[in-house]
Amino acid sequence: MALTKVIGSGVEGISNASNATFLTATAAEGVTLAGTLAVTGVHTVGENAIFDSEGGAVTQNLVQGIAKAWVNTNGTSTAAIRDSFNVASMTDNGTGNQTHAWTNDFSNDDYSFGGFCSYTGSRVAVWGDDTAGGYAFAAGSLQMKTSYVAGTDGTGTPFDVLDNHQNIHGDLA
Repeated sequence: MALTKVIGSGVEGISNASNATFLTATAAEGVTLAGTLAVTGVHTVGENAIFDSEGGAVTQNLVQGIAKAWVNTNGTSTAAIRDSFNVASMTDNGTGNQTHAWTNDFSNDDYSFGGFCSYTGSRVAVWGDDTAGGYAFAAGSLQMKTSYVAGTDGTGTPFDVLDNHQNIHGDLA
């Protein structure tokens, strides 16, 4: 590990090196920093980045804990994505039936999604499973259906929902 203190200017590649301190370490050396570290600009965080839990009792994997995709759609009239992350497109398959395609695919179809949908004055929900024809998981997309809530099996009349919000967690390819 090398710590270099530069006083003055004239260091190649540095526009103003006056009173600058540089720390250089190899991956094998590692670095432990105490106190507050202010990081600015764009930085790459590896897939093994960890952080301490809020209470400090456990460590968590940063990459595993973040949503890999989310979407906010208007499913009525001309269905459209209002805002999204890692969602390339939405296909309106018919009443109460949308497919969201990912910009970056998941490694398999074992991801998890959750969210909610609402429509004033109605009881509407995302419903079903693969066998009942509700959700259709694929590494590159998710098809989901919405309907009026009816009966104990959660099925009902398909319904286009004004506000549909989903978030997806899993491993990207």
